[in-house]
Amino acid sequence: MPELSFDVVGIGNAIVDVLTQADDALVEAQGLPKGGMTLIDGSQAESLYDEMGPAREISGGSAANTLAGVASLGGRAAFIGKVRNDQLGGIFRHDIRAAGVHFETPPATSGPPSGRSLIFVTPDAQRTMATFLGAATELGPDDVDAAVVAAAKVTYLEGYLFDRPAAKAAFVKAAEAARAAGRKVSLTLSDPFCVERHRAAFRDLVEHHVDLLFANEQEICALYEVPDFDAALQAVRNHCDVAALTRSAQGSVVLAGDEVHVVDAAPLVRLVDTTGAGDLYAAGFLFGYTRGDSLYDCGRIGAIAAAEIISHFGARPEVDLARHLEDCMAAPGD
Repeated sequence: MPELSFDVVGIGNAIVDVLTQADDALVEAQGLPKGGMTLIDGSQAESLYDEMGPAREISGGSAANTLAGVASLGGRAAFIGKVRNDQLGGIFRHDIRAAGVHFETPPATSGPPSGRSLIFVTPDAQRTMATFLGAATELGPDDVDAAVVAAAKVTYLEGYLFDRPAAKAAFVKAAEAARAAGRKVSLTLSDPFCVERHRAAFRDLVEHHVDLLFANEQEICALYEVPDFDAALQAVRNHCDVAALTRSAQGSVVLAGDEVHVVDAAPLVRLVDTTGAGDLYAAGFLFGYTRGDSLYDCGRIGAIAAAEIISHFGARPEVDLARHLEDCMAAPGD
């Protein structure tokens, strides 16, 4: 067997996204916080699915989306996550491998079905998610291949994974394996509601174990319980090597010690669906980071990848991101 070598390995929830267009009234009637992610059980998933209009099934999951983006940019990517040996699990396994991502986690043969996220996209392109984690919660330390982690320059950890103890243990094992191999550890905070549930654990991770942090404006403010972005910048500044903080149309701010880089959002032809914007920003940033680009250029690549993903439905690229990046970087003014 050839020696393993990856730029990024991601540890996260293996989910199939079920997307539908909806109005604000439907989201409100279902009691879902608009723009956020709510965890639901199997019966709620069935009930919400019955209320959805015509839908598309697309393999998703936050970290998995990021790894698919890394692969599309030309990076070497691997993913660790759990599905069941059922129809949705087969869809997920096929799609992520077809995207060029190494995925060898054995499927569960018993227990809950594969996870799915019911995503309601409103006319303002906001996505509201109701997620049944299903088999994703079965991910445990035994599923983490330390050799794969040690073979990756960066291990990327999905904050959503903290919602189940067994998955959290897998998360910790992966971080320790990365550290033991002298590799970098990265964390995405995932969602402000996720931060509210795990604030103390996240703060400890960021301060003591994480080299590279990804968060949006709402998440970083929630982490440090501060009212505005500037206060959050000051709070996170010395807690990890690099913090890449996104601000939607205002672009992103990348911090590294005394360095501060303000990166504009990439030009956008149309806004269709914000699902996966943060995931693909992380993909672009990590791609640049692992090949030694400047932090500013990492932010630019992240912005370009994010702009592509929000121009269509779904959180997986619809174009060859490597070629798209070349075209964007070569555009007048770049």
